[in-house]
Amino acid sequence: MEKERPPIVVILGHIDSGKTSLLNAILGLEFVEEKPGGIITQEVKAIQVERGEKKITFIDTPGHEAFSKMRSQGAKVADIGILVVDGVEGVKQQTKEAIFELKNAKIPFIVAINKIDKLEADSEKVKRELKAEGVLVEDFGGEIPVVKTSAKTREGIEDLLDLIFLLAEIKKIRADFEKPGEGVVIESFLDPKRGPIANIILHEGKIKTGDFVATQSTFGKIRKMENHKGEEIKEAEAGDPVILLGFEKIPQVGERLKVFKSKEEAQRFIISEKEKKEELEKVEKEGKFINLILKADSLGSLEAVKEVLKNFTQNEISLKILEASIGEITDSDIELASVGNAFIFGFKTKIKKEIKELAQRKKVRIFIFNVIYDLVDELKRIIEKVLKPKEEEIEIGRVKVLVEFWSEKNRQIVGGRIIEGRVERESRIEIQRGEEIIGKGKLINLQKNKKDIEVGKKGEEVGILYEGEGKIEKGDILIFYKKFKS
Repeated sequence: MEKERPPIVVILGHIDSGKTSLLNAILGLEFVEEKPGGIITQEVKAIQVERGEKKITFIDTPGHEAFSKMRSQGAKVADIGILVVDGVEGVKQQTKEAIFELKNAKIPFIVAINKIDKLEADSEKVKRELKAEGVLVEDFGGEIPVVKTSAKTREGIEDLLDLIFLLAEIKKIRADFEKPGEGVVIESFLDPKRGPIANIILHEGKIKTGDFVATQSTFGKIRKMENHKGEEIKEAEAGDPVILLGFEKIPQVGERLKVFKSKEEAQRFIISEKEKKEELEKVEKEGKFINLILKADSLGSLEAVKEVLKNFTQNEISLKILEASIGEITDSDIELASVGNAFIFGFKTKIKKEIKELAQRKKVRIFIFNVIYDLVDELKRIIEKVLKPKEEEIEIGRVKVLVEFWSEKNRQIVGGRIIEGRVERESRIEIQRGEEIIGKGKLINLQKNKKDIEVGKKGEEVGILYEGEGKIEKGDILIFYKKFKS
């Protein structure tokens, strides 16, 4: 039986926007004045806040790329998002990338204009900048709620929590608390003393110590569970963040997790997921490819780009990354792209003039991006072109001209016999005289016995209305072409 469950809320925004300080304020912790780059979240954290009889589970991430990684395998991660924007700095590059991730996740979100206690803060400027990025807040006639917050003074904290509960009520977030637990891995690592550890969030059901669990890559029997505070617990339910110990090996971030009745069932889940992966690899071998070479300014940027690209592997097309490295685009990248028929995608990286000229000579396409969603848009355009059926022009028939009836400017009416194949309306025509092509045009109208027809067959005599260059004469051969999708 389904009932209301705590909403799962992801917090995204640019570095130094005050995401972690805001979360600490929600927890009621003492405010610590931040310095630029002073408080940087290094791992995905999940905490749970109680307000009366209600709970909210928050996911704090090091950046949009971590959220993307969690979604990369199609896992449902959050119900609601909070986009934190610095009231002084406004919309930055990472803000734009966070906006893309929230929209791509298709979840409602709230804008928190933070650090509003500072004199330089300008919430109206922030709203205008958000509008330019396609985020129209309620104050500007849109549907996205906005709240002004300060981690220092705690202004707006209660309003933010009220908005989360309101969105949760509108969205009707519910779960079956009695079924075997299902969730998603949001962080994992190897503890030298305790073994593989996974931080998960449950979306459905229950999980308890002693349960058999599996993800797509590993399984185990839960020997110990902890809540977000590190306190040992025996059971958790839908909406809870949980730390699990007992896996055979480290599960991957973003993997779905399920509870099973037996070890055998858990192992079968891994096998079935492996078969799905093998099927995808088979499709990749038989399907269409786009080859890519990736360059980025840092390892973090490179990993973020690779995670985004994972979302584009689909049944119709596969992306193959031939090379991925950091630094400027070099001549060796150009040579590899030329041999491997690849596009070069540079993210926040540079290219020298001589390398650009080499790429032009080698006919290698290079794209440089500073924002993730620009890269995504360009890739979509490339995929669309690759998937678009190619048109191939094929000769369908030949006509020997027997008589000239009429001509005016670039139009003529002639009569002839179809000596090969067939003739169709709207075909392209080439005029052959002897061994030379002396003109090109198209078939405007086709007649037989002075009646319009769509198709003429071999042996039939037809009248042809031609439009194009070159003058048709008696004895010429007209070659007819049509385009076909391959």
